[in-house]
Amino acid sequence: MRLLDDVRDRESLAGSGSAEKDLVPRITVNAVNKFRDCLRLVAGGLVRCVELEGRHSMDYTRPRAACPPGCYHCRAMAQTRNLLVVVGATAVGKTAYSLDLAAALKGEVVSADSRYLYRGLDIGTAKPSREEMVHVPHHLIDVTTPDKPWSLAVYKREAKRAIEEIHARGRLPLLVGGTGQYVRAIVEGWTIPPRPENEELRADLQAILQQPGGEEALRGRLAALDPDAAAVIDPRNLRRVIRALEVCLMTGRPFSTQRAKKLPSYDVFMLGLNMPRLQLYARIDKRIDAMLAAGWEDEVRGLVKLGYDWKLPAMSALGYRQIGACLRGEIDLPQATRMIKRASRRLVRKQAAWFRSEDARIHWYDLSEAALLAMKKDIAAWLGERQAAARA
Repeated sequence: MRLLDDVRDRESLAGSGSAEKDLVPRITVNAVNKFRDCLRLVAGGLVRCVELEGRHSMDYTRPRAACPPGCYHCRAMAQTRNLLVVVGATAVGKTAYSLDLAAALKGEVVSADSRYLYRGLDIGTAKPSREEMVHVPHHLIDVTTPDKPWSLAVYKREAKRAIEEIHARGRLPLLVGGTGQYVRAIVEGWTIPPRPENEELRADLQAILQQPGGEEALRGRLAALDPDAAAVIDPRNLRRVIRALEVCLMTGRPFSTQRAKKLPSYDVFMLGLNMPRLQLYARIDKRIDAMLAAGWEDEVRGLVKLGYDWKLPAMSALGYRQIGACLRGEIDLPQATRMIKRASRRLVRKQAAWFRSEDARIHWYDLSEAALLAMKKDIAAWLGERQAAARA
């Protein structure tokens, strides 16, 4: 959203006769060597409604007209809170860039990675290190154990609570991760249908799953009851298939019709990190080799010694499933490694379906120096507009 983009705003300012006095004075600053300093100026309120030029060896602001009284853009923006969202494929560099942004913007990170929730799943999930989390506060990491999975409804509730607490401290929340459901639930304001509690029904569905052809039977039943839900749920995610069936059978209504959207009270700037697919695949392969060298097998072995069952959703996460098969003697380590790399490529394609390049809400940036400079310039301009709206 750009201030004064609307014709009514322009006419209002011109008709007020106050255009000259409402111009923001040009601000002259010393040369800025690091763009982080530019971001601090805007986020810290030292600069009013400005548009960064990106020329760090000279003045980088230019005057912009202040928003006229009663501008509906400003009223809408002033009633919402800022939320910076960082998305992208696995291994693209979300953690590193979000740490840099959070440090520059006095921000705190709210994780949107389903695997980060679980204590003990560290190496194979590429969690931020303890040292990194000391410098930048993180939320929704290591909040449960592998035997106590979180539903999407629980995640949404806790993420919203974390975002509200960050706002209350006067800091900027950064929602960071590659779990598409988590991000979309927050950004789009999903209303998650309650999960009916019926242990007998759940046991019946689980019994069907264990029978020959059970997986196809459950998928077919969901397709008959709710074709829309069956079309969007990953058929390999049998836990979600069963949950959708439970809701359909207990409520008598399609699962898909019970998930409404309510616009959240956030002004969102969503940025996506991108790199060429072959380059990303090479980076993933290198990271997997490094994880194995760092003791990923021992991590999985330790989780089993703690009593966590192989069938738990957390223990079937990408990589943990394959290493588990290796530890049980079903496959050898080289085969497990190849399977993890192939599964990681599938995950990249799945994430691309959640975060589409044509989605107008996402500002995409590659990892070149010029693109990252443009990204920070755009964030600073967004924050400047938000601050101007709050003062209007």
